[in-house]
Amino acid sequence: MAKRKVKKIKISKKWIPAPLPASFMLTAILGFIISALWVFPLSYNWGLTFLIFFSLMFITAVINMTRAPPLPKYKK
Repeated sequence: MAKRKVKKIKISKKWIPAPLPASFMLTAILGFIISALWVFPLSYNWGLTFLIFFSLMFITAVINMTRAPPLPKYKK
């Protein structure tokens, strides 16, 4: 019986971030503000956790904004 040839799939080693919607950055900003003004004074641990979480979301949105390829525009 003949052996099958295995096709090798080329995988790009360059990292390309996925495009995120603008609402992701808006959620990060609003979440940070609400956490800083409302949650942090009530509970130090939860407030700090949410501040770190929303800060990471904001950093991700900024990286995405500068490095991600633009989305194609669809015509109606």
